[in-house]
Amino acid sequence: MSISRFNAVEKASNRKAVEVSTPNRKVSEYFGENVFNRKAMQKYLSQETYKALTHAIDNGAPIDRQIANHVAAGMRMWALEKGVTHYTHWFQPLTDGTAEKHDAFVEHDGNGGMIEEFSGKLLVQQEPDASSFPNGGLRNTFEARGYSAWDPSSPAFIVDDTLCIPTVFIAYTGEALDYKTPLIRSVEALGKAAKEVCNYFDEDVNKVITFLGWEQEYFLVDEDLYSARPDLSLTERTLLGHESAKNQQLDDHYFGAIPSRVQEFMKELEIECYKLGIPVKTRHNEVAPNQFELAPIYEECNLANDHNQLLMSVMKRVARHHSFRVLLHEKPFSGVNGSGKHCNWSMGTDTGINLFSPGKDREDNLRFITFVVNTLMAVYKYNALLKASIASATNAHRLGANEAPPAIISSFLGTQITEILDKFENSSIDDAIKVDDKKRLHLGFGQIPELLLDNTDRNRTSPFAFTGNRFEFRALGSSANCGSAMLALNSAVAYQLRQFKKDVEALRSNGKSKEAAIFEVLKEYIKESKPIRFDGNGYCDEWKEEAARRGLDCENSVPLQYDAYLKPEVIEMFHATGVLSEKELEARNEVKWEVYIKKVQIEARVLGDLSMNHIIPVVLHYQSLLLSNITKLKETFGAEEYEELAAEPRRLVRKISQHVGCVTKMTDEMIEARKTANRIADLRTRAIAYHDTVAPYLDAIRDHIDELELMVDNQMWPLPKYRELLFIR
Repeated sequence: MSISRFNAVEKASNRKAVEVSTPNRKVSEYFGENVFNRKAMQKYLSQETYKALTHAIDNGAPIDRQIANHVAAGMRMWALEKGVTHYTHWFQPLTDGTAEKHDAFVEHDGNGGMIEEFSGKLLVQQEPDASSFPNGGLRNTFEARGYSAWDPSSPAFIVDDTLCIPTVFIAYTGEALDYKTPLIRSVEALGKAAKEVCNYFDEDVNKVITFLGWEQEYFLVDEDLYSARPDLSLTERTLLGHESAKNQQLDDHYFGAIPSRVQEFMKELEIECYKLGIPVKTRHNEVAPNQFELAPIYEECNLANDHNQLLMSVMKRVARHHSFRVLLHEKPFSGVNGSGKHCNWSMGTDTGINLFSPGKDREDNLRFITFVVNTLMAVYKYNALLKASIASATNAHRLGANEAPPAIISSFLGTQITEILDKFENSSIDDAIKVDDKKRLHLGFGQIPELLLDNTDRNRTSPFAFTGNRFEFRALGSSANCGSAMLALNSAVAYQLRQFKKDVEALRSNGKSKEAAIFEVLKEYIKESKPIRFDGNGYCDEWKEEAARRGLDCENSVPLQYDAYLKPEVIEMFHATGVLSEKELEARNEVKWEVYIKKVQIEARVLGDLSMNHIIPVVLHYQSLLLSNITKLKETFGAEEYEELAAEPRRLVRKISQHVGCVTKMTDEMIEARKTANRIADLRTRAIAYHDTVAPYLDAIRDHIDELELMVDNQMWPLPKYRELLFIR
């Protein structure tokens, strides 16, 4: 009998919900209490410092050292009053996680004692060892210097006894070593380009803000069951395990009643999020058993991304209080839905207009069409880049299966928007655009319904779907940093909007009116971007063939998908927008290839260990019992009766031997394939080798072990099974 497995099952089955005390206050009264937000700034900063800081935040202006010293003093006073003893620069290296080094608020006072100290210098800049983080060769052990620098637009916050200061992370030579730096650059580039296009329709627009609303999917597993699965502990996914007889086929988990243990976990998580200023709003059961989702109200893109990174760490901490482990892997369980992180992306003006929201009059709708069409153009031109931005060894298990979008980027618009674009494309300028006596531009046909949100269907197979007043980029994986996808999307759209303005102005310089120039450019863009528009079933094989005919990127190999970052047109786009240099792009690809290699390498090593040291010994022991049974049958019965009674045990012994032989043989082959790949110096070539020659063994070995799971005595099987992992809550 597998003692550890059944002990884990017993403990998990007997767990009770840990009751969480809800604060005796409204959420609005304690929301952001652990954040140095504007309310705290007003209390702890002088009026002059507050004005200077908020001006810098709102306008992207630099902050001088004197103001930084005043901010640091106020921030320290606020933190000390809350019992804080340490501070850290909190940054996002290229690990899809966060990093922090805690320092105490103390310095020598010169008299043998200590004094609490925190200067503007410490607030603004620190110096982590850049060579110890993924850097793609930009830093070495003998050239290790890197800098973390304060991002004032994302407020500092308190976790436990530590003041966390959101920062960017760059090399001594200036290259970005994180997600935040290029994300901020992309937000600025998009804001500038969008403002200039907005001014065609409204000269009062002075600023365009990029918004993000993410939807975080995740699984919860009891911590004892988790600990009894080395594959979950080391890779966050089950590398073996036969499907449970019941999984999600009855559709009874989605939006079902939330289990009591999970409900208390969610309650505590929400309380912690509110204190940290994360505006979480929605919680529910997802489709797969033990899968759930949490989503906030949308926020400015950079802040929303910080909040998602913070949320993932808070989730893990809170889960331990409830004897759970959070699984953020994109596909922790085979045969049921994986987890994504849908990114709802939009733009809005400082005058209160959502640029993706159809308006009440034709002027608003022409502006709406302009931004929708330019977004489609950007997605069409850079569809390979957008796919590369969400590609990973872990997300590859999810895309194209069980409700996740396929690994081909396309955009769903819905019937009404499609009809509007088609009519625009086939109209003359007299029909399409009219100018009133105030010289404002109007769409000259078809009032787009104000309640478009209710009149447009939803295509859950679309990676980039228009959903009424925003685009939903659904392909990002649940463990990923949103910044990877958002900086690519922001940059592509910014570059496209710049091209739109350039094309319009070129026609105007040739004597065309503004109205005629806009009409001609949009009409051409609608025709050119048609291949990216697809409202059908993204799962069907016919779409894959059609997508290839349309010229869309259909590459399935993750290492090869990363090549999109180094295409000349992509390098030019990132350079022109000031988001990433060619050197930074090359370094990031080196990191991506190396991470892919290590992810597959770790999984291969873990599966080899599980196969040979956990599964095969148990299987052989069970086979020995069968052989003993066969021997005793022969001793007990006559030859004819023995042949009849022993037929099934002998067949089972033969099948077990075949599976064991295959597992042993393929495990040895996988090890040799790994050794061969490891001898390849070039990271790209090695990553391709891991994809082509190592990764296929993971599924092949698993198939045999999963068959063995159905044959071996349940009492002997050493690892918690899917029915236990997915249905014990």
